[in-house]
Formats: sequence, structure tokens, C-alpha cells
Amino acid sequence: MESIHLDAVDIRLLDALQRDASQTNQQLAADLAISPPTCLRRVQRLRAAGLIEREIALLSPERLSAVLGHGLQAVVEVSLDRQDAASLDAFEARVIANDAVQQCWRVSPGPDFVLIVAVRDMPGYQALTQRLFTADANVRNVKAFFSLKRAKFEPKLPLG
Repeated sequence: MESIHLDAVDIRLLDALQRDASQTNQQLAADLAISPPTCLRRVQRLRAAGLIEREIALLSPERLSAVLGHGLQAVVEVSLDRQDAASLDAFEARVIANDAVQQCWRVSPGPDFVLIVAVRDMPGYQALTQRLFTADANVRNVKAFFSLKRAKFEPKLPLG
């Protein structure tokens, strides 16, 4: 992987983009007190270096619930019988391919994986458990914690 040097402007730029990536290049440049061409060139360099992985819209579950229903979110701990690299990789590949799995963390110590899942309702969760856990002979234990309230969600990385 190619090394990249980040200066104070790059860090401020990344921080601003984490807060609001929908800003125009002109707005971003003005906020950082740099020229628009410089701003655009730096953002392109940060993207090319892979530091900006992607830009997405964060939806409001509270506002969507009026239209789609509240849904069900859970934090799920999964322990496997075999923890060799191939078994861990195979389980991980299966769960990350499922749209209901929002996050997948391989952790230690304790369970092998912690998943954040979102489904429409409890029957949806039951179907997910059948697909991902019950059908897998290597899954030893599953422990789910169902969300009652999301007090904080901040995908922003600390930069300084």
C-alpha cells in the first residue's frame, strides 16, 4: 500500500467531509479557507489513496418508522465451534453477504463475532437466524440483545 502524507488541511478536510459530505466543493473550500481547485485536488487525492472509502446518506430510523414501521435492531454475539482461519473466513463471508447485517466485527476475547442486524420484525429476525446461524453446523452459540432505543449513532472517526 502506498504511503500518503496528511497535513493539517487534509485532516480538517477529512473531518469536514465526515460531518457533511454533501457540501459543494466551493462550500468546503470556503469553510477551510482554501481555493476550490486546491480543495478538489486534495479530495481527489484522498479518494485515490483510499482514505475516503465511500459517501452515503444516513437515514433517520425515527422518521422512517412512521412510514415503514419501527423495525427491529439487535446486537448479536456469535461463537463458533471451530476458530481456524478457514472457518472464521467462511462464516464472515456468509454474514456480510446478508443485507440485514449492518456491521460485522470479529472480536476477542469472548464471542468470535459481534453483528449489528436490522430486520423488519421478529419473524424477520427468526428467518435471519435460520439462514445464518441454525443452518450452520459450526455455530455453537448465539446471544442477541434487542435494541429498545438508539441513544447515539456517530460513524465519525476521531482525527486529532
